Amino acid sequence: MKIVFAPDSFKGSLSSLEIIDVLNDSAKRIFGKVETVPVPMADGGEGTIDALTVPAGGTKETFTVTGPMNNPVEAVIGYIHEGRTAVIEMAQASGLSLIPGGRKEPLAATSYGTGELIRKALDKGIRSIIIGIGGSATNDGGMGAMRALGARFLDASGKELKGSGSDLELVRRIDISGLNPAVSECDITVICDVSNPLLGKDGATYIYGPQKGVTPELLDRLEKGMSNYIKVVENTLGKTIANVPGAGAAGGMGAALMAFLNAGLKPGIDVVLDAVNFDELIDGAAFVVTGEGNIDEQSVRFGKVPSGIMKRCTPKQVPVAVISGGMGKGAELFWQNNLGSIMTTVNGIMTLDEAIANSRELLKNGADRMFLLIKIGMSI
Repeated sequence: MKIVFAPDSFKGSLSSLEIIDVLNDSAKRIFGKVETVPVPMADGGEGTIDALTVPAGGTKETFTVTGPMNNPVEAVIGYIHEGRTAVIEMAQASGLSLIPGGRKEPLAATSYGTGELIRKALDKGIRSIIIGIGGSATNDGGMGAMRALGARFLDASGKELKGSGSDLELVRRIDISGLNPAVSECDITVICDVSNPLLGKDGATYIYGPQKGVTPELLDRLEKGMSNYIKVVENTLGKTIANVPGAGAAGGMGAALMAFLNAGLKPGIDVVLDAVNFDELIDGAAFVVTGEGNIDEQSVRFGKVPSGIMKRCTPKQVPVAVISGGMGKGAELFWQNNLGSIMTTVNGIMTLDEAIANSRELLKNGADRMFLLIKIGMSI
């Protein structure tokens, strides 16, 4: 029997490779002799560099850049296609996991370090860049990153802004005369796991702001700030960006990359699945196991890893089992009209910190329960 393991990471606790290791041990313990196929997944967030460089035999290089709270962080750039293409993860430079002490401050957080990584790739003469923008800690509209590439954002008095969430409402003019000229020669592909617009109830601030520390009191302020910011961007560049799918990704980084760098956005999961020839890997598989930290309506509606894998497996009638830390409202949409189901690892009342601290043991227990149920089903 052949089983394909293709999970995303459980953010903040387990990498996709660590999850595959646990699943592999559990499957062999429950089923005995079984063929397992490991396929680490990512959709633009943590693990994207590994997901693209490992199958391609690529290389990596580490740089010190500015973290989300202006703290120095170590970030990696991957290189594929014989070094002609750079792979960048926003999570490496501007990710939630990089906030010192875990103190989320959305008004102060900046994407400047991600812009530094892009600049370093350009300085090396690379003119093909893939950027994964999942897992960000920022809600600055990509302003910080564009500053690192030479754009200047000015307030009503002509003072240059640093580029953070609190500056969105202050932007009155943008000077792009100093924008790195190499960006006009570069082919930039942005891979992300969401298709949200920039503004509104499904936009960057209202959907993803709370996980970045945006309190109810700040939601309206940041939304109004983002609305002000994108009007200035669109008027300056002569482009309509706010409602383009993906513009709201990574606190508006999607909008900035499209507007300033003419980047094209693609669903991250499709880029990765194509890169590893996933459609061929699942031929002959009894079932596929995928997963993520929490599955809910957003996972299904906005094209995250489990949803992307289900779309590839359904035409081939390959069942899909999802293992996740938690399950939220709307998760049942995953198996409607599809052959699949969900098993959660959290098996009792516990805090998020407790779940993260015991994530590996919880995953082992959940994997055993999932495979035992599948084994029972096979015998009926």
